[in-house]
Amino acid sequence: MRKGSIGLAAVLLSLAGAGHAATLAAGDLRPAISLDGAWHYSVDPYRDGEAGFHGGEPGPSSRRYADVDVEAAMKADPTALYEYDMDQSPVATLPSSWLTHAPEMRHYQGLVWYERKFDAHPTAGKRQFLRFGAVNYRATVWLNGKKVGAHEGGFTTFAIEVTGVLRPGENRLVVAADSQASETTIPPSVTDWENYGGITRSVRLIETPATFVDTMWVRLTPDGRISADAQLNGPKAASQPITVRIPELHATIGGKTNANGTWSGSIGVPSQLQRWSPETPKLYTVSVTSGSDTLTDQVGFRTTAVKGAQILLNGKPIYLRGISVHEEEMGANPSRTITPQAAHDLLALVKDGLHGNYVRLAHYPHSEVMTREADRIGLLVWSEIPIYWRVAFDNDAVLAKARTMLAEEIERDRNRASIIIWSVANETPVSAPRTHFLETLADDAHRLDPTRLVSAALLNDRTTRDGHAEMVLNDPLVSHVDVVAINTYNGWYTADTLADVPGITWRVPADKPLVFSELGADALAGFHDPVTMRKESEDYQAAYFRQTLKMADKIPTLVGMSPWVLKDFRSPRRQHPVFESGWNRKGLISPTGQRKQAFGVLADYYAKKAAGAAN
Repeated sequence: MRKGSIGLAAVLLSLAGAGHAATLAAGDLRPAISLDGAWHYSVDPYRDGEAGFHGGEPGPSSRRYADVDVEAAMKADPTALYEYDMDQSPVATLPSSWLTHAPEMRHYQGLVWYERKFDAHPTAGKRQFLRFGAVNYRATVWLNGKKVGAHEGGFTTFAIEVTGVLRPGENRLVVAADSQASETTIPPSVTDWENYGGITRSVRLIETPATFVDTMWVRLTPDGRISADAQLNGPKAASQPITVRIPELHATIGGKTNANGTWSGSIGVPSQLQRWSPETPKLYTVSVTSGSDTLTDQVGFRTTAVKGAQILLNGKPIYLRGISVHEEEMGANPSRTITPQAAHDLLALVKDGLHGNYVRLAHYPHSEVMTREADRIGLLVWSEIPIYWRVAFDNDAVLAKARTMLAEEIERDRNRASIIIWSVANETPVSAPRTHFLETLADDAHRLDPTRLVSAALLNDRTTRDGHAEMVLNDPLVSHVDVVAINTYNGWYTADTLADVPGITWRVPADKPLVFSELGADALAGFHDPVTMRKESEDYQAAYFRQTLKMADKIPTLVGMSPWVLKDFRSPRRQHPVFESGWNRKGLISPTGQRKQAFGVLADYYAKKAAGAAN
């Protein structure tokens, strides 16, 4: 790691105005009061609670965030006017998107207010933080009638300090969640997945000492050492003793923080260290202690690198047998409620059902529940931020947002052994502003985390050679990424017949590993048409996979793939009344888990790949 990379993340967050008082990395493992459960909610399509109808502050009758018992106030003064009452509004169980709160909420996008009352007993001399796993897309937070913070970005964790605002006894927490997308949001307003507005991940109240361990990063470096970095947060962060312990390895690293409260240290690798891999996903308990605070995490140790056209895991070439996954649990009416069981149900299908060793978590940072489960069961992970399609690449403010999201993603997950690739974009048409934008992100990723690989899912050009189609990669971003990744849909979105697909050739860099980040075809589970092979049939999808895999086998630099996609997922763009009905049907399983024919095709292919790698 380059010195100061933890500081770079903090600088990026500060420049982007994220409003963070702390990072609280691994905050999901700290002791806390869970604020998950029953919350009141109030829909606000005209944003009456944000501003009056002439602009400015909303009037007293509309201030949903105010610390007021509306019913009592109206009884005390019958002439008082309130056009809301959060305490008597409908109740939903969080975390969950509001799309499933009530039937009339199914397609709602905009502003929704949430309220929760809870008891607390803050300790004198300690600090208190509200930590949100994610709120999609913007969050503004009030505690006891006082605005305490805000955050933009629907898929990354944020923490807001509430020391001095949190009171003994009952507290009233109000969150304004705004899902409205625009040309300057990330992602923008046009996507090919459902925009699940709301408080979609856990909310926790965390208490820390006045000075505490805010971030830590412990990893195996290519030069054969265990390196550790930490950042203290608080008035006594400078020149403080700090100790990292890995009890199972009998390993200790110690030292003192510098004037900025940061510290770095390393030791040689203990002989008994078992490296993390998909076959042996060994995790070690790692703790960082300074003063009265200890931060503990579960960490696996492994190295990743590229060598020519190979990806190396622990120094050995690996083929990525993968699939893409959206953050959407099983079921006919998903709500983006990713519990540990929901994460296991999805990822075990990849690991055990498909014989996979890799998963692309698209198109945004998934819940830390997912990445921890990938660590636990042994799946390599591609993690990306939602720079998707037509982002406003010429807008400096949008670039600042993207850099913040990337820094938040990396700070949260850099202790996850499973993550080997940071992706900075998906399917972005080439232009000079776009290339500058993505090169900036790729450079940030390399600076923030030189131990992992950087990629982006790219588009390609098409030409003809010797009467056959040839796919050509002409993207200038290639020089800034470690792994070349391409989304390909020959035989689905192209005029190629399935018989044509195996003969398609590829002109790609010979000195870099290539991954097919997407390939796929739609199929409605249970619809069969083996004679005419109509698109949308399971038969066509299975044949598409057979022919595309034949094409893939002819590409010498191809070292993996993550076909699109594990499970059918909601997408408002998809409105064919028979085959889609609001779902993207490229899944290898239906929303409720029914396996399509193509699931078996890919599973058999990966089983043979796995057997070959083992021999």
